[in-house]
Amino acid sequence: MDINKILEDVKEGRLSVEHAELALRRKPFDDMGYAKLDGHRRLRSGFPEVIFCSGKADEHLVNIYERMYREEGEVFGTRASRHQYEVVKRAVPEVVYDDISRILKAEKPGKEKRGLIAVCTAGTADIPVAEEAAQTAEFFGANVERIYDVGVSGIHRLFSHLDKIQSANCVVAVAGMEGAMASVLGGLVDKPVIAVPTSVGYGASLNGLSALLTMINSCANGVAVVNIDNGYGAGYIATQINRMAGEKN
Repeated sequence: MDINKILEDVKEGRLSVEHAELALRRKPFDDMGYAKLDGHRRLRSGFPEVIFCSGKADEHLVNIYERMYREEGEVFGTRASRHQYEVVKRAVPEVVYDDISRILKAEKPGKEKRGLIAVCTAGTADIPVAEEAAQTAEFFGANVERIYDVGVSGIHRLFSHLDKIQSANCVVAVAGMEGAMASVLGGLVDKPVIAVPTSVGYGASLNGLSALLTMINSCANGVAVVNIDNGYGAGYIATQINRMAGEKN
């Protein structure tokens, strides 16, 4: 439910006070039995509810997408499969799917983008997690600069993009293996660095645990860490930082 739109419609005479009152009496969530859609989340937090698609039954996922798209005019889901995309698209033809990030979304056209977030990866294998972060931030209204495959094994590659990275309001550092890139970036920028450990690496990387431990033990200031492979969480936090930076300008 878009409270601002309801109030604007009343102000401009497109909606009567009585109809506005009926709309505002609705529950702050939509109880579907198997799901309770949080229609007031955007009002409380500034961001709409996002769907975690993995593990959901086809029927439930389709109904959730239909309901949210009807109410919000757009919908964003993470960790979707191609099968889920094909099922949902039959009901919501506007949805698009990205095989790399596994994001399933329908987005309002012409959305304004503000500020700048730099999303960096140590290697090409980290791109799926980085794309989840980048596309999350873009959906929520941020400009994103992608700087991929600039890890510490060839540090000159990172330096060649330093001007772009240093101009961003926030930096997302996505790395597997030993996860050193986050510390390097933390020592090069004066903005927050959100470190994202990935499960990329050989046996002793322990599916991302080694990178996680490196990142949370970083000696660089201004480095915060999200969970392993949590590109969505990094993109969300980066967007919050980007918005705050824009408000101060």
